[in-house]
Parts: sequence; C-alpha cells; structure tokens
Amino acid sequence: MFELRPIEDRKQWEEFLLASAQVNFLQSWGWGMMQQELKKLVFRLGVFNRGRLTGILQLIKVTAKRATYFECPGGPVIDWSGSIHPWLFEQLKRFARDHGASFIRIRPNILSQDIGLRRAPMHLTAETTWVLPLLPGEDELLKNMRKTTRYLIRKAEKLEVQISRSTDPKEIDRLFQLQQETVDRKHFVPFSRDYFLAELKAFLPDNIRLFKACYQGKVLALAMIIFYGQEAVYHYSGSSNAHREIPASYLLQWEVIKAAKKLGLKRYNFWGYTRNPRHRFYGPSLFKAGFGGPEIKYLPAQDLVVSPAYWPNWLLETWRRKWRRL
Repeated sequence: MFELRPIEDRKQWEEFLLASAQVNFLQSWGWGMMQQELKKLVFRLGVFNRGRLTGILQLIKVTAKRATYFECPGGPVIDWSGSIHPWLFEQLKRFARDHGASFIRIRPNILSQDIGLRRAPMHLTAETTWVLPLLPGEDELLKNMRKTTRYLIRKAEKLEVQISRSTDPKEIDRLFQLQQETVDRKHFVPFSRDYFLAELKAFLPDNIRLFKACYQGKVLALAMIIFYGQEAVYHYSGSSNAHREIPASYLLQWEVIKAAKKLGLKRYNFWGYTRNPRHRFYGPSLFKAGFGGPEIKYLPAQDLVVSPAYWPNWLLETWRRKWRRL
C-alpha cells in the first residue's frame, strides 16, 4: 500500500537520495533551501510502501503570469520499472489541484523511456549533458582529450595562469560581472546576483566551490562547481572579454577535474551540451567535448497535465522555444 506524505527530516531525505542510482543535486535538500531563499514554495514529499521510504520528489511552485505550476527537476526519484509512477501521477494531480496548479513538469534523472506523460515544450534544466569518467589516472585523462585541448592546458600553465578556489560570498559579484561579459558574447538570459548567492549559501560548507583563473592579476574566468554524490558539476561560469588569447578556462577545467579526482568522485559533469551547430551554446559544447567523455541524454522534461489552463502556456512556450532556437 503506497502513501504520499511530506518529509521534514533532512537526514532521512539525504540518506535515501545519496543511496539511489538516480542521485543528483537538483533533488538535494540544499537545492530546495536555495529555492526557499529565492522566496519559492518547496514541497518535499516521500513515497512510502507499508511505512518504508521508497521514493522522494522535491516540488517547486512556480507562479507566473502565464501559469501556476510545479517543477520537479531531477525527479521524482522512484523505481520507474515498477507500478509506482501511475499511482504517483494520480496523487500528484490531486496535489496540484489543491494548490491551484495547472500542470506539474518533471525531468527524472533517467534515460529515455515512455512514462505515459506529455513531452514538455521547454526543457527543465540540462537534458543532454557531457560527462567525463574520472576513474583513469591524470596521464590517461590528458591522453584522451582532444589534442588542441591538451595543448591549451599546457599553454596556460606556461603562461603562469593561476587557479584558486574559494567559498567567499564576495566572489559572487565577480561571477555576476563575468557572466554579464559572457552574455554580451553569447546572448542568453543571465542569472541574477541573488540567484548565485542563494546557491552558494545553500551548498556551503562542503558541496560547492568557486574556481577562479587569474592572469597577471586579472580574473579571466570563474566557475561555480557543485560536489554532490559521486560527481562534480560545472554548473555556472563566466569569462572575461579581456585577454581572449589566454586559454585560462582550459586550465581552470583541468584543475577542477583534478580536484574532483582527489575527492574520490567518479565523474565530472560538464552540464548542458548540444550537437546542434545552430544552437547558441554549440561553441561551449565543443569546448566541453574536448576534455573527453560521453554524451548523456536524459528523459526530456515531461508534463503532467492537470487542467485546461495548461494549453495557453503550452502554446506560449512552444513559440518561445522556436524563437530562442532551443
């Protein structure tokens, strides 16, 4: 007999998630804390079978002009091969109606399969990622890189680019500034300073670091790296318009990879990746692929439709996806 009820015990939540093959930071307690810091409502629910915890899902309520709905990035974390999800979807429909939501958007941390829902018109976090296994030694990792990538790492070392790491909240201003410079080149919607600061605070003290690359005293690149479960994640970054001839970002990534290996992690997740030459992130994707590792495609975001109010939002998001070339 299944039962869906709230979980308020952080230890219970984290122990279940970290023991799951679907473990990911988007369902972590810290990610929920970050959303709460940004004034969003967060619901942490557990699926229990005769009193035993068998699944979790962290829902974030989104209230926008176009729709009120819930997001569940990286979840639900359940056994998708069994009979839980049809039952769970019915429970979630009731939950959504009780909270005035027209749909629930999920993106489980599983590979593609038919779970009986409608594919969402927009993504929910990275659906295709580039992941580098960290089991090989450093020499083997370098050998497996694209020749140009390996050369640029060595070039940055010879130019004495300095890499440091920090958890100082003051560095968020610098990350925000570098992101703005990156926006000028790549033309995407930036994240706010408050967003970066909330993420840093939520994952401190052990699960986040800011890696900084400096050349002749000037910061050229900065990356926010999350360490959770068995992987490190290259989540956000920014790079300067100055000294574009200095391959600082290449050495920064190599230092992150080495740091993750020293922690005993199994993989380094470069996060979003695309093969589409027309996509605005195609250039960064080529950069990531140069370090080696396979492409991982997760199940695209799926929508659990709850009411007819879903359809105007579907039309708007479909148009936005085409306009933004996503």
